[in-house]
Amino acid sequence: MTGYYAYWISTALLSLLYLTSAFMYVTKADWVRGVLAELGYKAPYLVWFLIVIKIFGPVAILSRVSVPLSDLAYAGIFFHLLLSGLAHIGVRKPLAALPAVIGLVLMITSFVTQNDTRDVPSPYVQAAVR
Repeated sequence: MTGYYAYWISTALLSLLYLTSAFMYVTKADWVRGVLAELGYKAPYLVWFLIVIKIFGPVAILSRVSVPLSDLAYAGIFFHLLLSGLAHIGVRKPLAALPAVIGLVLMITSFVTQNDTRDVPSPYVQAAVR
């Protein structure tokens, strides 16, 4: 029963983090472009790409249309959070990496406990937990 609550709380908070971030990317696009430029990313299309990813990632995990798609969303979120945190650390702004670290903890908790809740288990969870 603990795994059930851990899954839903971590997944809800991770989804909230991503959807709030997507909303901020839409409403404060100029500020987001400035922050990305500070990190060394000058591509203007990157903002819209990240908006799409930040919406569809949680949707794929929450809807669980297919287990492989859900696992792919977890992988994408993992690499996004990891690279985001490292980008902030790389420009010597470790406090700005805090949301990425929190997101990684939530994502790992959600991934590891998903088989406690979902009817169709992910084959990758058993491999990761061993």
